[in-house]
Amino acid sequence: MAKKVILASGSPRRKELLEQVGVEFEQRVSGKEERYTATEPKEIVKELALMKAENVASDIEAEKGLLIDTVVIGADTIVVLDGQILGKPRNEEHAFEMLQNLQGRSHEVYTGVAFLSYNKEGKKEVISHAVETKVHVHEMSEKEIREYVATKDPMDKAGGYGIQGVFAAYIDGIEGDYYNVVGLPVSYVYQQLKEICLMC
Repeated sequence: MAKKVILASGSPRRKELLEQVGVEFEQRVSGKEERYTATEPKEIVKELALMKAENVASDIEAEKGLLIDTVVIGADTIVVLDGQILGKPRNEEHAFEMLQNLQGRSHEVYTGVAFLSYNKEGKKEVISHAVETKVHVHEMSEKEIREYVATKDPMDKAGGYGIQGVFAAYIDGIEGDYYNVVGLPVSYVYQQLKEICLMC
């Protein structure tokens, strides 16, 4: 990559996905609170992803000055069931309730990705996009849900599950990008970075 890449996310899954496709990058996390004003899921994740990227970019500029030849990537993922956004579980009982609602049904996962691309003069270009994947979950017994919750795997994940772990046993199928459900539509991100860097 002709530009320095910064991932504005603390997610270990997003980090692994970018590493998997050979992108060299630095990982930074903003501690600033993010509040959205959008109402549609696609717009919400785009707004949150852009906020994360801008927060990290402003933190770096405050420390080091103008960003030059740099791309800051922000990402945010939400799980939506019947128009309701399911965030990360507050506790194990909340995780159980989420999974009870998801089992035997289909839901949507949206990931917003924002790129702040700075040129040699520090001029910024903003690219923002959202990807949707439909996920179908098998029916689960109360025992299966409780056993899964007991693994603690759901606790740091939107919707209370990770498609790439133990919960794979209950995924009936998906429509769309698998990696989007993991937390980053990595092929889209890679192709976008390639295009940004070709335009350097």
